[in-house]
Amino acid sequence: MNAPLRNAEVVSFGCRLNAVESQELVKAHASARETVIVNTCAVTSEATRQARQAIRRLHRERPQAEIVVAGCAARLDPRGFAEIDGVTRVLAEHAPNRALAGIEGTRGLLAVQNGCDHRCTFCIIPFGRGQARSAPPTEALAQARALVAAGKKEIVLTGVDLTSYGVDLGDGWTLGRLVQLLLAELPQLQRLRLSSVDCIEVDDDLIAAFGDDSRLCPHLHLSLQSGDDLILKRMKRRHSRQDAIDFCRALRKARPDIVFGADFIVGFPTETEDMFAGTLDMVDDCGLTHLHVFPFSARPGTPAARMPQVATQIAKARAARLREKGEAALRAHLDALQGRTLRLLTERGGTARAADFTLARTPGVEAGLMIDALCAGHDGRALETRLTAFGR
Repeated sequence: MNAPLRNAEVVSFGCRLNAVESQELVKAHASARETVIVNTCAVTSEATRQARQAIRRLHRERPQAEIVVAGCAARLDPRGFAEIDGVTRVLAEHAPNRALAGIEGTRGLLAVQNGCDHRCTFCIIPFGRGQARSAPPTEALAQARALVAAGKKEIVLTGVDLTSYGVDLGDGWTLGRLVQLLLAELPQLQRLRLSSVDCIEVDDDLIAAFGDDSRLCPHLHLSLQSGDDLILKRMKRRHSRQDAIDFCRALRKARPDIVFGADFIVGFPTETEDMFAGTLDMVDDCGLTHLHVFPFSARPGTPAARMPQVATQIAKARAARLREKGEAALRAHLDALQGRTLRLLTERGGTARAADFTLARTPGVEAGLMIDALCAGHDGRALETRLTAFGR
């Protein structure tokens, strides 16, 4: 994503939190000289390789520009990035402990949490992001007000470990309590959405909020990673298979229209075919609709990289099978919506999203509108719609 502002430009890799931070970096480093800020990601070795490649390409194409490197990969290897030709500065410090707001097309992104205190054996991000820290609720509310004043109909709360919000604040602050505060203080906000969550950390106030206020979008993306208890232990995850199933049941009881997505890593070291079968079954057992599936790729510096590896071709084949099951689940979800009228928030490119994150095609309709549309077919990925009314 490239976002020009004044004399600085940002090239951002990775997550939504990076997207928010990129805008802050541009504001802080715009200068009289042409400046390019490369905000790196370290979630995989490939992401780091792509960032290095982008820096070298930028220097070849724009040798006169200052290149500033930031982000997780830069924090993990500041010397290595500093040695790349064309790099004038590496920002290795952690992001500040405050709320950050950014704009992603028709949505407002609000980063309220950063860092992570957990040490999953496949993940190096905590070393690039530091300890878990939460933005003060007053700051989060102020930034949310600004997004609403700017015309955002939907706000997405994001963070590295979002459901750990409040652990460092005291006074009983949790993500659920923050959500309740935002919904109570911003009656004009039409939608509040959460990014990826850890099911074992979700608090009772958050579950209650799903049942109490329909503006809290009925969609959660879960960091599940596996459906086998032994693999979960070897990943150093804190939930069990049954914990995940029970969580989905509890949320569905509080909010019957909720739709779940999930992240899975397949081919994790020592994973057998029987273990993988347990992950396949999670699609049905949890009632999942949107899957993000990744074949395991060892990240140097993590404990999982030192474990007995599953052959790459086996991991890729399992990923393809899980994606196929996810595609079938999505088709079933889209089938069930046929003939219904949904409220959609339109995006650029002739698409829109329902509150449950279902993708719809809305050709010819400008971005940033709330519309009502009839579900009149689908292509296995997105709804085909017919406009029935414009909302507020």
